[in-house]
Amino acid sequence: MINRQHGLALSALIIWGIVIALVAITALKVVPEVIEYYKIRQVVKKVASESMGRTVPEVRQAYSKYAEVEHIKTIGPADLNIFKEDNQVVIAFAYERRIPLVANVSLLIDFKASSSGRGYGP
Repeated sequence: MINRQHGLALSALIIWGIVIALVAITALKVVPEVIEYYKIRQVVKKVASESMGRTVPEVRQAYSKYAEVEHIKTIGPADLNIFKEDNQVVIAFAYERRIPLVANVSLLIDFKASSSGRGYGP
């Protein structure tokens, strides 16, 4: 009679546990940064849609108010690139975030967006 064993060896179980733990730790560090990026993008689009006929300082001030409500500290009003495209106010921004993972290993993410949805700036 042939005895075939089914299942997972302890070493394979440990390796899979380590892989899952590393992915979970990375996700826990990256997700808050991505959530903040989407908040900034949402605020920029809202300010741009309400900015017809406003001056650049007024647009920056409107962004500042929304950013204060949303607790956005990454991008300030001075970091915004504000210009007109096809008679519409377009607000663009770009920044990078370095997320330390383990010892001297970091993850670098470049965030870029614009209220027009066509990329960053002219």
